[in-house]
Amino acid sequence: MKNKYSMILLTLAITLSSCRKYVEIDQLSVRTLKYTSDFRNTLNNNNVLEGTYSYPILSGDDTEITDVTRQNSLNDILSNVYTWAPKYTSESQSDSDWDKQYKTIYVCNEVLQGVLTSLDGTEVEKKRIYAEALVHRAYAYLILVNMYGKQYTSATAATDLGVPLLTTPNLYTKLNRAPVAEVYSQILKDLRASISNLPGIADYNVRPAKVSAYAIFAKTYLNMRDFRNAALYADSALSLKNGLLDLKSYETAPGTIPVRLLNPEIIFSKTSNVVYPAISISSDLLASLGPNDLRYKLFSDVRGRFGTQFSIAFTGRASTKNLINEPVINNGPTVPEMMLIKAECLARDGKTADALALVNNLRIKRFSTANYVPLSAADPVQALRIVVEEKRREFFGTGIRWFDQKRLNLDADFASTKTRTFKSLNYTLEANSNRYLYPIGDKYILLNPELEQNPR
Repeated sequence: MKNKYSMILLTLAITLSSCRKYVEIDQLSVRTLKYTSDFRNTLNNNNVLEGTYSYPILSGDDTEITDVTRQNSLNDILSNVYTWAPKYTSESQSDSDWDKQYKTIYVCNEVLQGVLTSLDGTEVEKKRIYAEALVHRAYAYLILVNMYGKQYTSATAATDLGVPLLTTPNLYTKLNRAPVAEVYSQILKDLRASISNLPGIADYNVRPAKVSAYAIFAKTYLNMRDFRNAALYADSALSLKNGLLDLKSYETAPGTIPVRLLNPEIIFSKTSNVVYPAISISSDLLASLGPNDLRYKLFSDVRGRFGTQFSIAFTGRASTKNLINEPVINNGPTVPEMMLIKAECLARDGKTADALALVNNLRIKRFSTANYVPLSAADPVQALRIVVEEKRREFFGTGIRWFDQKRLNLDADFASTKTRTFKSLNYTLEANSNRYLYPIGDKYILLNPELEQNPR
């Protein structure tokens, strides 16, 4: 039977059998989603809702895997991702990033369908849970449309293929790809509907709040090139949360850096779907960072830190972000990201001094007092380039750079051809290439023929 939503999206815990338990009958020893507390517990499942993506970590130009040991350790899927191959998965393989986000969407759709009529909860509780599900779903769709759809361009977004847009937990629905514009419209609609029923700041940063909705608004409008609204929402997020870690305090004690639930920079905790054991940093990025940057000192290290994961010949450095305190890579919205989104928008608006002030307010927390030198720009063009470069330095090893690469291809000053060598073969990714669109897994298209493949 084709059009099996469950077959392509929910091969994990919530597939046909368990979902049927939830929507049809009370089976012995199985709890259905009936009470408001059931829906709260469902949204408390961070194993499902906190995960985001992992492939973009390999795709972006902040990663450079030249070491033979590391190259040989990549499986076929990851090798395909790293080399921007026409296809990533075979007809029998799953796409873990696709599955993860659609599983999140399915869970959110279950909550949205039932929480408002659930039992034994207050109306305030029900509306807050409903609003949280909207934010989680909006963020999942923002990731999906920017991985598998074309970059938002106002002239073509109404016809460019996005991703299947599923707003109910119906397991048997066609998976036609909605246009990019329609997916973005749903993201904005979900966020707008959530705001009034959310607290300003959540008790825990894994839960949505107004601040996280504002941050996702900012990211969404940035991708839409609506820089005015992106700046406004980044500012709204920063008005609620603006804490920064001063890396000077951790220079000699990186183990004391707060874990993600206590980290004042994290607005909405989202973590990489997979943590790769050793992500080597590109040589040009290492040169851009320089040894005096505390991000270089604290968040990267030489071969000895990684044991035998690199060959003896490896002389570069790799990201250690998943080796400090907890084995996760956080790539959700943060205070530094909102600062740099606002700075980018200011630079594009010709406000050079204001843009650089934000960049320097961040950088002063990233250097020792003796090594800090404020940056300056002669004009908005130079300011914009400084902002983009600072963002690359701030978020290396998280996958965020890949999304910036893709959207910045629409700017002539940033559009560039990327090259890399893997197992003695050279690979090229041209600006605005169709390879910036991740391929839809053949497995899913076989099950759902209406699901169109991306051009390659």
